[in-house]
Amino acid sequence: MSAEVKRHVAIDLGASSGRVAIGTIQDGKLSVNVVHRFANGGVPVQGRLYWDVLGLWKEILHGLRLAAQHGHIHSVGVDSWAVDYALLDEHDLLMDGVHHYRDPRTGGVMDDCLNVLPRSAVYASTGIQFLPFNTVYQLVAHERQAPGILNRACQLLLVPDLLHFWLSGRRATERTNASTTQLYDPREDAWSAPVITAFGLPPVLFPDIVPAGTVLGEVTPAVAQETGLTSTVVVAPATHDTASAVAAVPAVGNDWAYLSSGTWSLVGVETLSPVVTPEALQYNLTNEAGVNGTTRLLKNVMGLWIVQECRRAWGSPDFAQLYADAEAAAGGPLVDPDDGRFLHAGLDMPQRIQAYCRETGQAVPATPAEITRCVLESLALRTAEVLLQLEDVTGRMISTLHVVGGGSQVRFLNQLLADTTGRRVIAGPVEATLIGNLLVQAEASGSIPAGSLRSVVLQSEALDTFEPTTAVPSQRLALFAQLGRAQPLHS
Repeated sequence: MSAEVKRHVAIDLGASSGRVAIGTIQDGKLSVNVVHRFANGGVPVQGRLYWDVLGLWKEILHGLRLAAQHGHIHSVGVDSWAVDYALLDEHDLLMDGVHHYRDPRTGGVMDDCLNVLPRSAVYASTGIQFLPFNTVYQLVAHERQAPGILNRACQLLLVPDLLHFWLSGRRATERTNASTTQLYDPREDAWSAPVITAFGLPPVLFPDIVPAGTVLGEVTPAVAQETGLTSTVVVAPATHDTASAVAAVPAVGNDWAYLSSGTWSLVGVETLSPVVTPEALQYNLTNEAGVNGTTRLLKNVMGLWIVQECRRAWGSPDFAQLYADAEAAAGGPLVDPDDGRFLHAGLDMPQRIQAYCRETGQAVPATPAEITRCVLESLALRTAEVLLQLEDVTGRMISTLHVVGGGSQVRFLNQLLADTTGRRVIAGPVEATLIGNLLVQAEASGSIPAGSLRSVVLQSEALDTFEPTTAVPSQRLALFAQLGRAQPLHS
């Protein structure tokens, strides 16, 4: 390898696994080498659910040691899921475990908060979708659980910001993840004083906000000694994993939407500025920051999490076989995937789906194939609903849906999406989050020209296209629209 080629390392943390990967650019193409994979997941303790953040740090250090064996590493950056945080004391020590967003401690908190500051005022200040696990409601729940803890804390760091702090020694919050907290004002590019004040949160908790691509500094001497990295800089990529994935959407023009398909389904469009209008509030759309000053106008939809939990209940059968059996099964009942009963983990997920169908007067799916098909068809119909909402709010016609992430490998789901939405579906890249992370680092380091992220993806990745073949009967669309939504996660 020529000396001028820079190696960048992405640390990508998902809800069930993590990866450490090296990326290099040659001849305008990105090459990715995953050097370490490891498991992740919630840890139940005395009725609460936490992340094993120290275990993640141990795996990250191991991955960096492996990466260093490949030669000099120019930069490293972390992305992860959103909203979860750590509290640090005056000695920069953890004050509590890092709570999992599926921890039931936030039950009822959002409604209580919106009695203090109305929904319209919160949305006007933050432009963020109302979800019960948003950081703001987690903090209120944390204070209720441990009175006085917020005043004793000196700093709040979101998960990737905590890891960047341990890597570089610098405390900062990267913008794309800050924008998910419902504590950030996207128009002011600052923490939202009205929301922070209304809910009694100490302003001192919130660190400086920096954009994706910010160089935070070199790795600390302790990290260098532990891993073998030398003169490696820490670059904050788009630290929210969805923002990294959207940065890697291989799109041209502006008639497209994206679906970041995995544990969650994130359905949205890219805009040049936040859309904080009564219509956006009505649809409960979220304005999250993207790379290079863009906004991701989107809706969080429950995703393949439902299938993942069902699979766990069925003894973890092969995913490919499960999807093949679902494709062969007859279509029938539907569920609202955003019903609140599907949010939390549990081996009774298949029974929850059956109960929903029974309560709404539908045939009850009996087999794993029937239940999986029910979920996949429902996800496709919910995606179609959100695309219509996005067109309504933006006035933009959407002709192409780009599906990125792990769900882009599920060919049956991609065809369902094409048929249900009536739009061309382009699937890939699967590793969009890793790719987006690496390319933001590469752009910040001069490895690629500014503004060339998507052109590099187009040159580097093989994509699959799915055209609509079978129109979804109008009665199916009507059935989905009329489903009773007695326990909504969000509207």
